[in-house]
Amino acid sequence: MNPDWPALDYAGWAGTKNHLHLLTQIVGKVRLAHTPWINHSWQVTLYPTVRGLTTGPIPAATEVQIDFDFHDSALIVANVSGAIRRLPLGEGSIAAAHGDIMGALAELGAPTQIDAMPSEIPGATPFAADDAARPWDADAVRRFHRVILSAARVFTQDRSAFLGKASPIHFFWGSCDLAVTRFSGRVAPKHPGGMPGLPDAVTCEAYSHEEASLGFWPGDSRHPHAAFYAYAYPAPDGYAAADAGPGAYDDALGEFLLDYETMRASSDPDATLLAFARATYDAAADLGQWDRAKLDCPMGVPGQPREV
Repeated sequence: MNPDWPALDYAGWAGTKNHLHLLTQIVGKVRLAHTPWINHSWQVTLYPTVRGLTTGPIPAATEVQIDFDFHDSALIVANVSGAIRRLPLGEGSIAAAHGDIMGALAELGAPTQIDAMPSEIPGATPFAADDAARPWDADAVRRFHRVILSAARVFTQDRSAFLGKASPIHFFWGSCDLAVTRFSGRVAPKHPGGMPGLPDAVTCEAYSHEEASLGFWPGDSRHPHAAFYAYAYPAPDGYAAADAGPGAYDDALGEFLLDYETMRASSDPDATLLAFARATYDAAADLGQWDRAKLDCPMGVPGQPREV
């Protein structure tokens, strides 16, 4: 198998995945607490690095940054003056991690109070009250990180063929997925809301404009398999029946899925993922009557300016 696409069996690391998910929520909510709102909630996301995930600089009382270092199993909290606190990533409770992170921020001059409840997780326990002992499989976390980096590489290639408004490639801690989104340039019908664990105002703002999204998701109890996904909002007529290349439409989730294990077992995983990305975007853009003559372009080439 290609080392860029390691095995990631959901059942084998589900406990660690849930632990990591909640840790990213605590860190992401620190960004949320201090950063002015940006359209589509882009101010709250995390970004992949070669060692893990980062908040980037956070404009708190003093600028701080929080980095997940999955190679050394550490959470690094640093401020603009160069002070650092290193917190171990390992077995333990969310309550203890929450206390350690808030304590480190206060010590570094950026005291923070975050929303106490996890987002997009029905029936969740407040962070400070979650005393359950949680596992930590460091190797599984590193494999997950390797998948995120590989997915970001292919997403970047696919994104280079689009001239319109598009998101960064970023990690949404609410749903624990890496995503990139393209926009037609038109306002969308108001979203009805009703998404578990997410205020309707946030949902409606996130889906304020017509979009086509692509992402990677490690799975959860509803769908215990890692998968790439694609969806359109609003979904145009005929979208669910469209050709998704190597993927297929999942009625329960309401989006196209490409099973991760199927992709990584193919003769050319990058090409398989790219085919899924292209086919699902084509379906959204063609059926949604996007102005593709203005929005599309050839894929970019390193070091070569785009011809205009």
